[in-house]
Amino acid sequence: MAVDKNIIQDLPFNKYISIDKVAELKGLKSNRSIRIEINKPESKYISRKVKVKGGFTYEILVSSLEPEIQSQLVDKSIKSTQLVPLNNGATTFAMEKHKLEAHAKVDLIHALYNFRTKFKTKKQADKEFLELYNSGEYLKKIFQTLGKISKSTLYRYIRSYEENGTAAALIPKYKNSRISEYKTNLTPEMKNVFLKFLLHENKFNIGKAISLTRYILEKQGYENIPCEMTFRRYAYKYRRLNYDKWVLHREGEKAFNDKVELYIERDASLLEAGEVLIADGHTLNFQVINPFTGKPQIATLVGFLDWKSTALVGYEIMMSENTQCIASALRNAILNLGKIPKIVYQDNGRAFRAKYFQSCNFDEAGFNGVYANLGIKSVFAKVRNAKAKVIERFFREFQEEFEKMMISYTGTSIQDKPARLMRGEKLHKEFHKRMTNNRIPTVQEVIKLIDCWLEYHNSKPCPNDRSKTIQEILNTVQKQDIDKNILNDLMMKTETKFIHRNGIRFLGTNYYNESLFGLREPVYIRYSLFDLSKVYVYSLKGEFLCAARQVTKTHPMANHLGSVTDMEDFKQKIQKQKRLKNKAVKEYKKYFPAENTEVLETEPEPIIEIEPVQEKPARERKLTAREQQMNRPFFNSDYEKYEWLMSNGCTNQDDRQWLAKYIRSDEYLNLYADCEQRAKNGNEEF
Repeated sequence: MAVDKNIIQDLPFNKYISIDKVAELKGLKSNRSIRIEINKPESKYISRKVKVKGGFTYEILVSSLEPEIQSQLVDKSIKSTQLVPLNNGATTFAMEKHKLEAHAKVDLIHALYNFRTKFKTKKQADKEFLELYNSGEYLKKIFQTLGKISKSTLYRYIRSYEENGTAAALIPKYKNSRISEYKTNLTPEMKNVFLKFLLHENKFNIGKAISLTRYILEKQGYENIPCEMTFRRYAYKYRRLNYDKWVLHREGEKAFNDKVELYIERDASLLEAGEVLIADGHTLNFQVINPFTGKPQIATLVGFLDWKSTALVGYEIMMSENTQCIASALRNAILNLGKIPKIVYQDNGRAFRAKYFQSCNFDEAGFNGVYANLGIKSVFAKVRNAKAKVIERFFREFQEEFEKMMISYTGTSIQDKPARLMRGEKLHKEFHKRMTNNRIPTVQEVIKLIDCWLEYHNSKPCPNDRSKTIQEILNTVQKQDIDKNILNDLMMKTETKFIHRNGIRFLGTNYYNESLFGLREPVYIRYSLFDLSKVYVYSLKGEFLCAARQVTKTHPMANHLGSVTDMEDFKQKIQKQKRLKNKAVKEYKKYFPAENTEVLETEPEPIIEIEPVQEKPARERKLTAREQQMNRPFFNSDYEKYEWLMSNGCTNQDDRQWLAKYIRSDEYLNLYADCEQRAKNGNEEF
């Protein structure tokens, strides 16, 4: 809106206003904080003391106020000068639409004047002109603007135009109030009752609010209650002019923050690629096979997105959002970037808030959080404020472009779920089963598919720089020398595992390293679902032992039916067996060298034969089962109980059931199976 020069001269920059007015503009309940600021030695306000009845007060120079307060005063000054008429009544505004209609009316009148010249009488000419115009084939542009008109309307146009001679006379003289006002036949009492239903948190629809309002007004004895359309027009107008109240009352504070409240526009061009990462968790809208249970489940994707390029640089899939999953995703992000970010801007969820990641409250324990150890500063987003996280936009694209392409897609809500999952739907369910066999992808398959989609996604123009693609911006990352061993602590770890003869059993596969040979103690492992070819093995004290790799299976008849590769694999494994056994034998010979064994020879003493006295041995009384149970020791472990039962026998049914269960356990196999096997096979190589 253009502002007149005289108005600019009247703006209140060089004027003083009271501190009460300033407090009102700031939304403060009192002027106490403003008084404190004025009395400071280096106050940001230019003020003056003014005498009032009963004491004194302060006034502040407008030009020294905050810019937003000055803007409010300028807006009020302009509105009071230009928009409010002197008589404080309604004024006439000419809308652009009405101006266009007025010019169309003038063109219509001139066309009628030319049309009359072809006829002897005006009556006949006007009749033919109206029939031709209302057909829509004559003066099409004017007809599109004005539509059909009657004879009386046409004569009214002519009369107004001939009296004034300008198009302005044909502009409708609508009486419009200011935007904050709305004229209606509803009384304040009617409005009050109507708004109680209209702004109710249960979100009554407008029609129901009208019917309830009219019913209550009738009960209260009101006469001449306005019609339904009057209430409806007022509701529509109130929603447009008071959208903040409408949303806050009906939908709550969260909706108010998302729909009404101002948001801060951030300039991503000031960032460098890989400098700031945004972390958040996203519940996948399709099923995957849980690698730990083998059953279908909805998993969680934890991702780290580069703010500059909007590329997902690291992620991890886990059955639930937890600290280990987040740490593994951070590790993948750092490895893919080749750089440690300066800041991680993340969700306010419990997993992200875990002490595992933070440096606070860990000084006494001598441990700093993961972020602190890597020199990363963590910043948390505002609670329940999705617009503050740029990664939310990425997840929306991920949902539309990737998740809906998955064969196990389940939808984002009850209303959005696929037709095959609807109750009673047979056609789509049978077709889906025939096409996919109800197959559920594994985590590894999902990771491969996501990587393919990310390649496509990164080829799009970057939202922060349309002249380049996401991948081109990502390629500008300044690489650093990253020690992978430091990042191994960020890998996920699982429950404690026990080392058996063929290594460590994990996810249905054995993992082995020669460093594990001869060990029979519990350990824990670190792994990543991105690479299950190996796991990192640590002692319970945290000491790194080795990187155990998957044990591959060998052809049963490799030497006879297998390929060259099968034969070579079998040969290497046989050599490995011999090498490890020879190593154990060599260690044995260090302690018991056969060639250095010395036998002491001595003179045998003469043996004097004495006839023994034949005494009848005392008969030992056999303990009863109850007595054996009473003399039973306390066992600290299962193998101690097993050894005692082997020596003393099972005295009751409970011991027999326990023993039968124990000999099938992993502990029994690890401790006794090898001995039993060697006893059976003698000294043969197994």
